[in-house]
Amino acid sequence: MRRLTAETRLHPAELILPLFVREGASEPQPIASMPGVAQHSLDSLKRAAVEAAEAGVGGVMLFGVPQTRDAVGSAATDPDGILNVATRAVVDEVGDALVVQTDLCLDEFTDHGHCGVLDGEGHVDNDATLLRYRDMAIAQAEAGSQLLGLSGMMDGQVAAVRDALDAAGRTDVVILAYAAKYASGFYGPFREAVDSQLSGDRRAYQQDPANRREGLREACLDLEEGADILMVKPALSYLDVLSDVAAISDVPVWAYQVSGEYAMVEAAAANGWIDRERVIEETLIGVRRAGADAVLTYWATEVAGWLR
Repeated sequence: MRRLTAETRLHPAELILPLFVREGASEPQPIASMPGVAQHSLDSLKRAAVEAAEAGVGGVMLFGVPQTRDAVGSAATDPDGILNVATRAVVDEVGDALVVQTDLCLDEFTDHGHCGVLDGEGHVDNDATLLRYRDMAIAQAEAGSQLLGLSGMMDGQVAAVRDALDAAGRTDVVILAYAAKYASGFYGPFREAVDSQLSGDRRAYQQDPANRREGLREACLDLEEGADILMVKPALSYLDVLSDVAAISDVPVWAYQVSGEYAMVEAAAANGWIDRERVIEETLIGVRRAGADAVLTYWATEVAGWLR
């Protein structure tokens, strides 16, 4: 009876698996704060992508961890940079079976760890950053990325990237706008995953967790600029914002179940305090119930296996 009357269901195609690839790695390197998640080598990345495709997962989101960083994140636009190399490899392996997506942000590639270029006073220069994002978009599209995840939260980033893609004749590439991305403490384990060089915080360009209406306003701006999909991040602490955005959006709305959410469940389950499988499924159902059409989650392949 519960199955017959359920209002919300999970399907493998609604799950996206984030994957980290480390330049120069010869084997996967475990991430201590995210049990079961690793920085991949190119070979192990391809294996993980194949597993995801075989499980029916809808897509993979790739993050690169370069060996060398500089002030402007040069490796992000280098055709031979780790993220672009990995994208080509994954597209060749599974590009017909799922959507290969790439994170379009500078934080993994800069020696200061911020999501943009800094000005002379050490503040993020929004407009100078948009120029880098345009170049990143073309580089990632040329590498074969089918969807660009604009996660930097710069003002005007969607319009800038859309213009660059259109000018290059790449109207086939989808733009996922991280429309409501909050300055959250739940990103902690992710910083380890990408070996972040950040000192300080990103409150100057990410949103205040106290503000609900601001999230909706940011989403509306991204819609006007031509976003194909909207993102709310993190997921569980911002279900109200997710619901608000889903109610007004005429494009798909996704949510990112971030590293801290994953780590808390894994830690509590490891201590025997919760039923791991039940809680994982409940969190995903909650995010879908609030209005997410798809969810980025580190459990994507595992949960897809349960569902199949």
